[in-house]
Amino acid sequence: MFESVRQSLTSRRIQVFVALLAGAGQAASLADASGQAHGALQILCMVILCGLLLLEHSHGQDTDLKKLWLRGFRVGWWFASGWLCATFWWLFISMHVYGGMPSVLAAAAVAALAAALALYYAAACGVWLMLMRGVHGPALWWRGSVCFATVWTLAELMRGQWFTGFPWGAIGYAHVDSGLQGYAVWVGVYGVGALAAAIAMALSVWVFRPSPWRSSLTLGLVGSVLLCAPWAWQQFRGDWTQSAGLAQVRLLQGNIAQDEKFIPGRGLEEALSWYGARLQDNQAPLVIAPETAIPLLPSSLPQGYWAQLTQRYAEHPEQLALVGMPMGSYEAGYSNAVIRLGGTQAPAYRYDKQHLVPFGEFIPPLFHWFIDLMHIPLGDFRRGAARQPALAWQNQRLAPNICYEDLFGEELAAALVPPEPHSSGVAPDDTPTALVNVSNIAWFGDTIAIDQHLNISRMRAIELQRPMLRATNTGATAIIDHQGRVQAQLARHTRGELSGPFEGRIGLTPYAWWAGHWGLKPLWALCLCVCAWAWRAQASKQRGKAPVAP
Repeated sequence: MFESVRQSLTSRRIQVFVALLAGAGQAASLADASGQAHGALQILCMVILCGLLLLEHSHGQDTDLKKLWLRGFRVGWWFASGWLCATFWWLFISMHVYGGMPSVLAAAAVAALAAALALYYAAACGVWLMLMRGVHGPALWWRGSVCFATVWTLAELMRGQWFTGFPWGAIGYAHVDSGLQGYAVWVGVYGVGALAAAIAMALSVWVFRPSPWRSSLTLGLVGSVLLCAPWAWQQFRGDWTQSAGLAQVRLLQGNIAQDEKFIPGRGLEEALSWYGARLQDNQAPLVIAPETAIPLLPSSLPQGYWAQLTQRYAEHPEQLALVGMPMGSYEAGYSNAVIRLGGTQAPAYRYDKQHLVPFGEFIPPLFHWFIDLMHIPLGDFRRGAARQPALAWQNQRLAPNICYEDLFGEELAAALVPPEPHSSGVAPDDTPTALVNVSNIAWFGDTIAIDQHLNISRMRAIELQRPMLRATNTGATAIIDHQGRVQAQLARHTRGELSGPFEGRIGLTPYAWWAGHWGLKPLWALCLCVCAWAWRAQASKQRGKAPVAP
């Protein structure tokens, strides 16, 4: 059967179709129609990619390195293009439905973005074929798996960090509910993705390159250990963090239509009225409103609106409100911010978004022509500081992040590492006990983007073992505990309030410790060292095959 499959895959058209289909399947593994992630589906789709690469490997052993690289590049590019396009196709809605861009241009823009980001993975697949030239037997099983995980992780890191970074849809998020999620506290989402890639290649070699039963037994034992190790460690050690006590929160979801949110007399007044009333009538000790819940600068609000809110919470210091709104001035610049109302008599607190969205919150050089094609109230915001203090409240310390900032776990981890001691020798403990995400995903309609973002927040909670409190305009407004479990959630695209308890946490996971100190540099260094080792081994192998001069 496998021989007939290999024969049919020699057709380039069939290869392209299979690669695109497998890529689309990998996108579906991130979240299905019910929001559930499927780690097994992700690995299955990647097994297909690895099978296509193994086919090129078997047919290209006498090919020079450049042609071999091009073979892998082609397969990887089609797979990654299908995967990425199917992952964030909903960008089309923000550009066409809400931005007014012609549908053809909006679709072309999404496809172009996917095709450009797919270049990282295409290059990785090409490099893998180069490193595997002449490698056969058991060496292909273990070396191929290690090298594939390495080059794939390098591609993920490039996409996640270069050119401001757009890591949405990294394969590790498909494992938020799988047996691999236990590794997130050690190696984060990229490390989980590396394990998934290694497993996929090992399975593919086992399926498409039949080997003796001893290899099958070894594969089964290694797989069993990988899946059972996190569970066994959890049973033996327990959580890495400790409870900081329980607290109550109320999350607001206004469900203001995105195409009316900034229009006077319509969505603008609706947002001011609904959020203003909920904040005025609030009885919860902590209430959180989403990103740009109040869509105007304080100086542009109706007369007395901001003063009344400020006065109301000044009179009730036992209550705290976190409200998303733009801040700043023409002279000082503008920021996407979260403002505190009430709480204590300490100095005013404000969190300014640090990781800005290209085109949505800042305009890259030479791209004003692209922005002119849309009619979206875009801002050219300034960035907030890299590390901003947590907000102390009762027995908790809250660390806000805005919209897709929760994709960058290494940046959130940096806030969890205790600061250096003062001259007195005592380090102030202002590390967060809970994470607060305020978002507005209404730009993307009622799409899978809502579920994908919820799973991203869940992965952050697992990595850092901190609860995540999500207040959004249209969904998913939710309370997530420190193990990534959704404790309560509002129905999407409804207007309402979600109240419930959450448990703050103190302490560091291994991932939070090393990522908080060094970011993702250790992963970069490890991957580059493995690539250097594999390249050197390949070069030595080829020199050994060279004919000896007479």
